[in-house]
Amino acid sequence: MRELEIPDDPRLLTGSGDNEDAAVLTFPPGKALIQTVDFFTPVVNDPYRFGQIAASNALSDVYAMGGEPYAAMNIVCFPAKCMDMAILREVLRGGLSKVREAGAALAGGHSIEDAEIKYGLAVSGVVEPGRIATNRGLRPMDELVLTKPVGTGVLATAVKAGLPGCEALEESIWRVASRLNAVPGAVVRELGLRAATDVTGFGLGGHTLEMSRASGWAVEINATSVPLLPDALDLARQGFVPAGSHANKQHFQAWTRIAAGVDPLLVDMVFDAQTSGGLLLAVPGELVGRAVRLLEQGGDVAARVGRVLDEPAPDGLLRVV
Repeated sequence: MRELEIPDDPRLLTGSGDNEDAAVLTFPPGKALIQTVDFFTPVVNDPYRFGQIAASNALSDVYAMGGEPYAAMNIVCFPAKCMDMAILREVLRGGLSKVREAGAALAGGHSIEDAEIKYGLAVSGVVEPGRIATNRGLRPMDELVLTKPVGTGVLATAVKAGLPGCEALEESIWRVASRLNAVPGAVVRELGLRAATDVTGFGLGGHTLEMSRASGWAVEINATSVPLLPDALDLARQGFVPAGSHANKQHFQAWTRIAAGVDPLLVDMVFDAQTSGGLLLAVPGELVGRAVRLLEQGGDVAARVGRVLDEPAPDGLLRVV
């Protein structure tokens, strides 16, 4: 895809047109390196928007740790013998738009021929040593703040089923899933937060439990406080809950306690498998107001969806109320 215009970047010591097998970059002194990789099959029909969503999703792991994206490499699977290469160009163009928006250098990538389109990024980020947000950083009485609504799994399932009016559902998925988690990542850095995660395939419930299990403290999610995408609850009621969401709920049930009277559909949404979801920030009580203001000023959601309990849980425990 030589015709894709990749801008020169001073961090790259080897150019994109040099046919090298690897990229060489300078590295900021005094920083620690974050490395992550993620790719998946299309969740929307528009190839450019799919590229944006997949890239945003891959970049989120860096933001969740309080880092900043530094460089990225494309990962591509594409059926070149039976699909127009213009589609691949649009996927890559969408991904490049998000890499550039994140301020990272696109340093190359790798492609293989496959029967199904898959796209994503391997991302390197930089972070201040000693100021890294992790799953194990939860502390009792931290508030849990979510920065995107939930429901992309349900909406994507309806889109794949060809539900009438699915164009509007695709628009909703794209608007949320293509948004970078740059503002929440900046909040992690500015407030020195010690615990955060991005909400993706395990759903809000699964990723919250990962934090609980890593830190050893029980957590509580208020199901009615979780923001939902328009139409998500109605579609779930119609049966468009994806298999991955059901699998999440089943896998994590041993560590989940659901209070009497909680709507089962809301529990489904708590475990809905997300694509490029928001960050879940653990915020000490005295910083919650400031965190909410910063998120909202940056155009993000700031939903206070739960809290860390003063209840030891070495194996992890999620209470849904």
